Amino acid sequence: MIYPFNGWNSFSLFFSASSTQGYLKKCYQSQHIEDAEHKSYENCYPFIYYLEHGQIYYEQAQKCPLIIQPTLLFYGLVHLIKACILTVDPNYPETTSVLAHGVSTRKRKKQQYLFFEDEVKFQKSGLFPFMSEQLFHMKQLEGDKTTMNSLFQHVPELNGLFVELEGKKTFAEVKQDGNQFAISTEVLDFFHMTEDRFIDYFKSKTLAPSAFIKKEDDYLSFEIEKRNPSQFNPLKYDTNKQTFTLPLTKDDLLQYHEIMVHYLLLYNLSMIARYETEWWSELVKTMPNRDFPFIQTFLNISLTKGPFLIYQYLMGKK
Repeated sequence: MIYPFNGWNSFSLFFSASSTQGYLKKCYQSQHIEDAEHKSYENCYPFIYYLEHGQIYYEQAQKCPLIIQPTLLFYGLVHLIKACILTVDPNYPETTSVLAHGVSTRKRKKQQYLFFEDEVKFQKSGLFPFMSEQLFHMKQLEGDKTTMNSLFQHVPELNGLFVELEGKKTFAEVKQDGNQFAISTEVLDFFHMTEDRFIDYFKSKTLAPSAFIKKEDDYLSFEIEKRNPSQFNPLKYDTNKQTFTLPLTKDDLLQYHEIMVHYLLLYNLSMIARYETEWWSELVKTMPNRDFPFIQTFLNISLTKGPFLIYQYLMGKK
């Protein structure tokens, strides 16, 4: 299920020490963490402050020029992620190693730099691998990397832009009725699979228990056990269309929660905004190619999608 979201007003229930302590206590008890009462008391204010600081960054990003938006959005998301981590690790941060970004970017060449081909590389320690494992039970391998192009293709709200500018779909719309999800058989051509192969593939990739129900009117219907929306992977929620969608790619990012995708994109964009001043300024002022519409649209999406994703994660643990 998707929890109704009304912007930052939705977080109001967490801005109370007593309710937040009770929330964290339940989180710790469900994981059989010792001394849940004491640890929830210790962490209720850090949890609130992470959310509060995150909100301030996002609200300032909403008001500021695009040229500094990536930096504010990245650090806003970082604070919200830290609040999420406190729901699973009451001792965070135990070491300084988890405070680093956990990813790096290559040195850029001044000539012929192509943003879509730019890469982020995963490091052994830091927030990204720590968050991946603690929140989504995914182990990152040091040295693995991904490109901006691949990451953009895993943001459902960018599908329309890919269709208009690239002439290709990156997501297929999914019909939902309760815990039943119907996927058009058109996806078989994208995945180059038979119906039986796709059914096995989809069931193997879904984090929550799922079962194939039937084929009807060129749709394959699956039943997915109602869980935290985070467990509906590989399905992603399109906040513009207010519907679940299926990525039309089979790369490693298919299993990434969208919070991870936003983190990687905002990290790289914030690094560019801070350290590649000439390229970034020229992009914003002259809009020479497809980079600008994708970046601008993604930043606009991220203003609301980041808090939305965090809220869904937190509510899913209630």
